[in-house]
Amino acid sequence: MISFDLSKPHCYWFNEICKIPHPSRHEKQISDFIVEFAKERGLYWKQDHVWNVIVEKPASPGYEDAAPLILQAHIDMVPAKTLGYEHNFETDPLQLYVDDEGFLHAKNTTLGADDGHGVAYMLSILDDDELPHPYLQCYFTTMEEIGLLGAMELDPADVKEDRMINLDGGGETGTGISAAGGCTVYIHQNIEWEENTSSCYRLDITGLTGGHSGGQIHMEKGNAIVIASRVIEEAKMKGMDFHLISFTGGEKDNAIPRLATVEFASDTPAEEIAGYFAKSEKNIKTELEFSDGGITVTCTPIEKADKVIRKDLGNAIVDYAYLMPNGFQHKSMVIEGLTVTSLNLGVVTTSEQEVLLDILIRSAMNSAADDLCGRLNVLAKYLGVEYEVPTRYSGWNYEPVSAMRELLRKVEAAHGNELKERAGHGGNECGVFKALNPKMDIITFGPKGSGGHTPEEKLDLASFDRSYEMLKEMVSACH
Repeated sequence: MISFDLSKPHCYWFNEICKIPHPSRHEKQISDFIVEFAKERGLYWKQDHVWNVIVEKPASPGYEDAAPLILQAHIDMVPAKTLGYEHNFETDPLQLYVDDEGFLHAKNTTLGADDGHGVAYMLSILDDDELPHPYLQCYFTTMEEIGLLGAMELDPADVKEDRMINLDGGGETGTGISAAGGCTVYIHQNIEWEENTSSCYRLDITGLTGGHSGGQIHMEKGNAIVIASRVIEEAKMKGMDFHLISFTGGEKDNAIPRLATVEFASDTPAEEIAGYFAKSEKNIKTELEFSDGGITVTCTPIEKADKVIRKDLGNAIVDYAYLMPNGFQHKSMVIEGLTVTSLNLGVVTTSEQEVLLDILIRSAMNSAADDLCGRLNVLAKYLGVEYEVPTRYSGWNYEPVSAMRELLRKVEAAHGNELKERAGHGGNECGVFKALNPKMDIITFGPKGSGGHTPEEKLDLASFDRSYEMLKEMVSACH
């Protein structure tokens, strides 16, 4: 029977972390734990208003003149559990077990190896007084899983070192070389209501597969919100009378929406509306035949509503969803298969006061994200709706020359591995750190695991051991 060997420092600290509840927005307890760890060892520490912690350790003898090194990991985890399982992520410790194949799990919940393995590695290295190392600055950041929010609150004056190992991934033999920045855009349409005298209908867009707007935006999947606006616009262009009642769809801005619903009033005969929508459905099915061909467009009469949104205001928000750029925009000409820039109209909601579009822009190049923001803003001005950017974080663009990447390549080769360079269209904290210090040379590293963000999450313990040894070798090689 394979066991979780707590005599190994990285295993011991991972086990300690799992005793402390730490879902996103509830990291104070684990943040305080790290502060106490630093105090007990006489290390410099700093804790900020969102519970980020920086712990610093002086250089070993002989490393006094070496350039300092940043190690970085996030301390929050995604709280997910199996249906019906009783577990309170804000109060209950995780229940760990090892399966017969040597994988560590948490019973019926996420394990939090993303990024608990990185936190455990950092605590182990800070606690190791025999490991030769340069001056270490260890960043334990919060709220990564809900938008890199903790890292974005860091004081730029603290982030002054020029090389960093991000411990949030790599799969033991790989390293990240690029990540998209992110920008959330809200489009607000303040609404006024009018009395309704027309028949009412419900348009439903269903049958789409959806997907992650980082990893699957290039696959030409249908966006239910955009398609709903297209179906309405095509019918309007053929003469359909249209008064918006509500527009809803999507779940999160980082997910391509599978479903959308438009409730509306119209004096156009029902059979004409059905004919318009059927023609649109046929055309869209053909266009999406090989990428998302299961789409269904249905129109159902509903109970007559007492009120509708003032016609010009309802038209403006549907026009916006129809006219705005959406989806894949640019690919890398250097890294095959990499999406560089995209945007996703992920959510639309209707309240008594407004209709809100929630859009997520991704790009490894800040200038490309700026360009899309500019287009959305100009379109908002033309259509008379409000434009807002509530959150933004920078991208991490590929750099062909990296001393830290070459160091990792040598360490991997010494262990019989060929380093795999991975570029993705998702966001991570590397972009935030790169924006705070543009000279920073960054690599990502971590052990093998799978099932992240789900109750099936597991950590390969053999890889956890091997990766820790390689990390120590990298730290000592930074002389």
